[in-house]
Amino acid sequence: MSAAKAADAQARALSKRAADAIRALAIDAVEAAKSGHPGMPMGMADVATALFSRHLKFDAADPHWPDRDRFVLSAGHGSMLLYALLHLTGYEDMTLDALKRFRQLGAITAGHPEYGHALGVETTTGPLGQGLANAVGMAMAEAHLRAAYGADLVDHRTWAIVGDGCLMEGISQEAITLAGRLKLNKLIVLWDDNAISIDGAVSIADVTDQRKRFEACGWATFACDGHDPMSIEAALEAAKASDMPALVACKTVIGYGAPKKAGTKSAHGEPLGAEEAAAAKAAYGWTHAPFEIPEEIYAYWRAAGARGRSERAAWEARLAAHPQRDAFEARLDGVVPDAAFAALRAHAEKMAETKPAMATRAASGAALEAMFASCDSLIGGSADLTGSNNTFVKNTAIFSADNYAGRYVHYGVREHGMAAAMNGMALHGGVIPYGGTFLVFSDYARPAMRLAALMGVRVIHVMTHDSIGLGEDGPTHQPVEHLASLRAMPNLAVFRPCDAVETAECWALALARMEGPSVLALSRQATPTLRGDAGDNKSARGAYELLPADGEAKVSLFATGTEVAIAVAARALLQAQGTPTRVVSVPCFELFEAQDEDYIAAVIGEAPAVAIEAGVAQGWSDLIGPCGFVGMWGFGASAPAKDLYTHFDITPEAVVEAVRDLIGG
Repeated sequence: MSAAKAADAQARALSKRAADAIRALAIDAVEAAKSGHPGMPMGMADVATALFSRHLKFDAADPHWPDRDRFVLSAGHGSMLLYALLHLTGYEDMTLDALKRFRQLGAITAGHPEYGHALGVETTTGPLGQGLANAVGMAMAEAHLRAAYGADLVDHRTWAIVGDGCLMEGISQEAITLAGRLKLNKLIVLWDDNAISIDGAVSIADVTDQRKRFEACGWATFACDGHDPMSIEAALEAAKASDMPALVACKTVIGYGAPKKAGTKSAHGEPLGAEEAAAAKAAYGWTHAPFEIPEEIYAYWRAAGARGRSERAAWEARLAAHPQRDAFEARLDGVVPDAAFAALRAHAEKMAETKPAMATRAASGAALEAMFASCDSLIGGSADLTGSNNTFVKNTAIFSADNYAGRYVHYGVREHGMAAAMNGMALHGGVIPYGGTFLVFSDYARPAMRLAALMGVRVIHVMTHDSIGLGEDGPTHQPVEHLASLRAMPNLAVFRPCDAVETAECWALALARMEGPSVLALSRQATPTLRGDAGDNKSARGAYELLPADGEAKVSLFATGTEVAIAVAARALLQAQGTPTRVVSVPCFELFEAQDEDYIAAVIGEAPAVAIEAGVAQGWSDLIGPCGFVGMWGFGASAPAKDLYTHFDITPEAVVEAVRDLIGG
C-alpha cells in the first residue's frame, strides 16, 4: 500500500472512531437517564462527523461569533447527537458531567435542545418541523444582513438536520416553499432518511417522494449513503455549490450497529438496554468504559472545534476596520435606536392632539410609518393580508431573491411558517421581525409563538380583526377565546390598545421587549381617540385609570381595545344617573400583573368592578378579582359590526344594566 493510501486509510479509520464516539456517548447518556432517543444519533453520527469536522464554520471557543454557520437540530429528539458534538468539539459548558446528567432536573442537557441552556444550541427544537422553519428564518436573516453590510462581515451558511417526522409536519411545506421562492442558497438541509418513525416504518403513514417534493418547491436535491464518508463528502460539497437551497437525503440505519434493534422502531425512543448497548459497542469495536473517550479521539474533535479559529480572527480584523462596525454591532446587540422611540412619542403626541377616530390596525400602520425609517433592523411582513393588517410601510423594498436588502416579506398564506421563520430571524440576530395576520389565525401560528415565549426572543405579531367587530366575515373569522388563550401563555405579552395613542405606546413597548414575543391585537372597526395626553407611556404599566369618577367611585369599569370607548360612554350614562364611575384601560394584562402591589391595588380600587371585552371572560377575575362581565359567551355571527355589538349586548346600556345588577339602584 502506498503512503498516500495508508494515510487515507488511517484518516478514514480515525473518522469512523470519531463517529463511534458520538454513538457511544449517546448510548451511555440514554442508558444512564433510562430514557431518550439513541437511534437517531447512532444513525446520523457519520454525517454529523463529516459536517462538524470539515464543513461547518464555527469556533467552539467563541459560540457567539456572529459569522459562524448556524446548525439546527430540527429532529430535536436526537438531542444527544448535538450534545455529544458540543462536548467533543470543546464547548466550555458541555462537560462529561453534563452528559451524565442528560434529562435530569437543572441539567443543560434537556431532553430536547433548549435555547439559552447550553452554548451551541441555536434554537429550541422538539416539536417536529419547527427547527426546519427556524433555519429558513436564519437563512433569511443572513441574506438580509449580507446585503446590508457585505460578505466581509456576513457570509455563512445555515445547516439543519431533519427527520421523517419533520417532513411529515405541515409546517415543513410552508417552510420549504418559502425558502425555495426566496432562493436561499446558503441553506442546506440534511434529511435523516432512515424510514422509521415511532409507530414503525414510515411507509405505513407516508409515501411522499421527498426529493421530488423539494425539487417542485425550488430546491436542489442530492443523496448519499449516510454511512459512507466519501458519499457524504461528495453530497455536502455538491450542496454547498448549489445556487438554490439544498436537501441532502442521507440514507441511514436508525440505531446503526445495534444487532437486534438497528433499523427498527425500537431504536427510536427508548434505551437500548444493557445487553443491546454492549453488543452495539462491540460491533463498533468500542471497548471503553461508559463516558470514556480516548485521547486521540478528543484530539481529533478538539482540532475540529478549533478549525475555524483563524477564520474567526480574520473576520474580527475585518470588523475592527469596517466603517459600519458600530451600526453592525448595535444591530447584533438588538439595540433599537433612540430615534425610533422618539418618533413614536412624537406620533403619540400628534394623535393625542388631533384625536382621530380610526381602527387600531390603521393606527398601527401610522405608528409604523412614523418610526420605520428610524429602525433599520425592523423587517416586516404578512401572511397574505398586507392591506388588512396595515403592516406595509410605503416605498419599502420587498425582501426577495432579487433584493435581500428589502425589509418586507410576502409570506403567503403560511401563518405557521411565518411565525417560525420569524423566530429563526430573531435567533440569528441583527433583525427584529414583525408579521401580520388575523387574530383568529393565531391558532395556526401558536406552536411557533409558544416556542418564542419559551426561548424568550423578540418577535412582534401584528394580529388584526380582533373581535366580532370585524363583522360580516362571521364566526369563523371572529376571535372569541383567543385573547384569553394567548394570555394564558407564559412570557407572551398581549397588547390590546384602545386608541391611536395607546397603539403607538404598545409598539414602543413591543420593540423594547427583548425578553419575549408580543402580540398587538388590533381592531378592524374605527374607535375614537380617548387619550388627550401622551407625555408618559401609560400603557407601560399594563393598566391605568383613564377617567376618574366624579366623587367617590361606586363602580369601576375595566376594558380593553375598542370596548374602552363603550366603557367611557357607559360612565357618562351612570354618572348622569348619580353613580360616580371610573374607567380603567387595560392594554396589557401581563405588564399590569408585573407592577408592585401598591400600584395594582390603587388601580383596581375598592369599588365593585365590571369588565368589558368582546371576548370570553376567562382571565378577568384572576386579574382584578370578582367582577361583573360584559362580553362574549359563545361564538359570533355574520353581520355588520354595529349590529353584532347590539345583538350580543356589548353596549353602554348593557354595561349600565350589569352595574345595576352588581350594585343595585
